[in-house]
Amino acid sequence: MFIVQKLGLVSYQEAWDLQKKWVQRIDQEHLPDQLLLLEHPHTVTLGRGAHQQNLLLSPHQYQAQGIEVVEIDRGGDVTYHGPGQLVGYPLFYLGEKGNDARKYLRDLEEAMIQALKHWGIEAGRKEAYTGVWVEDRKIAAIGVKFNRGRKRRGYITSHGFALNVNTDLRYFQTIIPCGITEYGVTSLEQILGRKVDMDEVMEQIVKGFEKVFG
Repeated sequence: MFIVQKLGLVSYQEAWDLQKKWVQRIDQEHLPDQLLLLEHPHTVTLGRGAHQQNLLLSPHQYQAQGIEVVEIDRGGDVTYHGPGQLVGYPLFYLGEKGNDARKYLRDLEEAMIQALKHWGIEAGRKEAYTGVWVEDRKIAAIGVKFNRGRKRRGYITSHGFALNVNTDLRYFQTIIPCGITEYGVTSLEQILGRKVDMDEVMEQIVKGFEKVFG
């Protein structure tokens, strides 16, 4: 069981602080598992495995374009967040689910693959890369952190996924997304040729998570 929180447009730092606070509360068994659904203002994040050469602009140029650059504690490389992109932060205790980090990543992918079927989109995985793909274009990036519980034995997850819905894909030209040069990115809007209602997307994502995570 998990509780869905729809938070709207939230600054990256505010959402990160909230995750850290709620992970502690889940660890203390004061809070059930949470799925946070939200959007961010224009932000580029660098995970623990990030390479500076995947930032294609200078700090001044990012600032001039209104893009905040943040170094964070998730796994993975460089990615972009912005309006029109649905970001999901599952704060899930994995101790009762086998504590299997690899399975959790595959389950995140599967939840989105199931959700995208609503629009007739056959999404899938690409060997050697984490995320969700439509042919050779990535529609959803994944980067997570596995927090070791202090009171409870096992991991509590934070960070999560970023699904391109009505995202302005031009912002991905300011980075090398996830360090991948040979493949591009896409969005629901680009595939369908129209804007997609974000409430409809959140509804389908929740259904996908219910199928996969119960």
